[in-house]
Amino acid sequence: MAVLKGFIIAGVAGYAVILAFLYFSQRRLLYFPDRQSVSPELAGFSRAQAHELKTSDGVSLVAWYAAPESGKPLILYFHGNAGQIAGRSRRFGELTRDGMGLLAVSYRGYGGSGGTPDEAGLIMDARAAYDYALLSGAPPGRIFLLGESLGSGVAIALASQVKVAGVLLEAPYSSIVDVAAARYWMFPVRWLMHDQFRSDLRIPQVNASIMIVHGTADPVVPFRFGEKLFALANEPKNFVRAAGEGHQPLDNVEIVQQARKWILHIAGSK
Repeated sequence: MAVLKGFIIAGVAGYAVILAFLYFSQRRLLYFPDRQSVSPELAGFSRAQAHELKTSDGVSLVAWYAAPESGKPLILYFHGNAGQIAGRSRRFGELTRDGMGLLAVSYRGYGGSGGTPDEAGLIMDARAAYDYALLSGAPPGRIFLLGESLGSGVAIALASQVKVAGVLLEAPYSSIVDVAAARYWMFPVRWLMHDQFRSDLRIPQVNASIMIVHGTADPVVPFRFGEKLFALANEPKNFVRAAGEGHQPLDNVEIVQQARKWILHIAGSK
């Protein structure tokens, strides 16, 4: 019995150590920034220019801005949790092929921007991008938000606060805590997690057109969480079931063309 008791005590102690590690290291496990600053030209998106944005809490952000052609929409792009905006230059070129503009913000702690990432900070970064878009002359009825993975929660948070024409979500989640709880089912992550990104609670407050694109073979954000989020969204909404695609279905040229056509259609109906 003494040996068994010792094993139990050791197991509980080990579990407690793991919990402590997860709690104090959670943001290092959630955000994977590439902090290097890369110019649009070097990244292969020479149509854009780098600009500095200031957030409401004084953080300096790097953003790439490619002005839209006359009357065309402007896409505000919120990237995923790995790398930086320079790694998305090819898809930026595809998205703007029809003359649409693009403003891609590099979150705090990413790609030359100051600060350290957390949920509240990323939402402030998004608001700074939106304010910059308005100052650049883009009317709300011509602004579209594109949220990639982590950025889907950023886009939804912003869209619940401001007026936009549409929201395009790639590989979105109902909440990050849902994804974490499914992956780390053996730990009480719902009690421990700081940055939960509750898109499920925010999306009912979004009154813009919504398109969700999700790969059925997504290994990062399970397909079912995209479906769950879609069910909570207001009309008008559209769900693109990207059969066999993984975590970045917009890398598929046919799917990104479909997304461009949707944006232009919604913009044309405003």
